[in-house]
Amino acid sequence: MKQKLLMLVLAGGLVAGVAYAHHSFAATYFEDKTVKVEGELVQFLYRNPHSFVHVEVKEKDGSVTRWAIEWGAGGQLGRQGVSRDTLKAGDHVIVTGNPGRTPEDHRLRMVSISRPSDGFKWPNAAGQTFD
Repeated sequence: MKQKLLMLVLAGGLVAGVAYAHHSFAATYFEDKTVKVEGELVQFLYRNPHSFVHVEVKEKDGSVTRWAIEWGAGGQLGRQGVSRDTLKAGDHVIVTGNPGRTPEDHRLRMVSISRPSDGFKWPNAAGQTFD
């Protein structure tokens, strides 16, 4: 009986550890830093478990860098007023996010996004974020 209980506790700990690691943004992003990028949205992937915004940024030297910005799940964003039609390729956007731990990957975890052409902003209410 004790052996079964021990195995159950160990299995539960393993599952909990894997789940925590999957949702540990600190392992992928510097949560204490932010970076702002401004450019043309080239792709919006509205999906589960995480949506992505891809933005091309023109650098000072004329080169273009493509950034992958991780956002919340489609269902979560939907409850916050964001749909698959909210953003379109060609939109000029400004994104603030937590930078990835591997700079050459050009990744961010979304903190905020705005589209100056019509005033769209997310988060648009206090406390909106994603896990």
